[in-house]
Amino acid sequence: MRRPFKQIDAFSSIPFQGNPLAVILDGDGLTGAQMQAIARWTNLSETTFVLPALDPAADYRVRIFTTQDEFPFAGHPTLGTAHALLEAGLQPKTPGVLVQECGVGLVAVRIAADGALAFRAPPALFEPMDAALLPLLQATLGTAALDAAYLPVVADMGIRWLIVRLIAAADCLAVKPNGAALDELMQHTASNGLAIYGPHPAGGVADYEVRAFMLEHGTLLEDPVTGSANACIARLQQQQQSYRARQGTVLGRDGRVSVTFDDGTPWIGGQSITVIDGTLTA
Repeated sequence: MRRPFKQIDAFSSIPFQGNPLAVILDGDGLTGAQMQAIARWTNLSETTFVLPALDPAADYRVRIFTTQDEFPFAGHPTLGTAHALLEAGLQPKTPGVLVQECGVGLVAVRIAADGALAFRAPPALFEPMDAALLPLLQATLGTAALDAAYLPVVADMGIRWLIVRLIAAADCLAVKPNGAALDELMQHTASNGLAIYGPHPAGGVADYEVRAFMLEHGTLLEDPVTGSANACIARLQQQQQSYRARQGTVLGRDGRVSVTFDDGTPWIGGQSITVIDGTLTA
């Protein structure tokens, strides 16, 4: 079959500055094994497959695959898939809001007048990292510039991130992670990845700098812009004031994430743009 296909740059309004995502707009009839094979072939951090909703409250259902695994939820695939569907003509059941069905349940996606999208961060479970792992964490990051007021925690949002706050954005940008130490740390914390962040000076390019690392087939990778990690960080915020995050700087990207709060619930937003629009034979 020839299936409609788009490649989206999420969390950016400028092509090639965000995080790419492959979206197969009609995944009906594909098996999980076929979806995984396609995701390996696209060789992007995630590939999504749009399916008819099973829940009557949802506008569509999505399955999210990395090159290795299926995830119940991920952030930039949520925004990128919503962008692709709206561009393809999908009309939401509720004006101004799309409802995505995925492994963690229903996720609402707000549609702003300027085309920006924002998803409601799913609930997260938090586990403090064992203090005995602090030396391993410092060895992983190559720095001791951890903000002592914010203890590292594992946040489980369908994907598990070890969240670590550093003293400043400059400390975050200076990190050169050690892959072997990260592998050991991920095993000890049963995490999928490590997300670090640090505050920019007031009036800077953003309020926080964010970076996210993971291992794929034993290779250390840095993610350009990570919706789920930013959602977990937002869930940890105590003051619940809107803020802006930048991610991807070290990779030569310029991902921009907006975080707003509605009755204590964070919404993770940003622009997306289509860079490839065609068909996939599968």
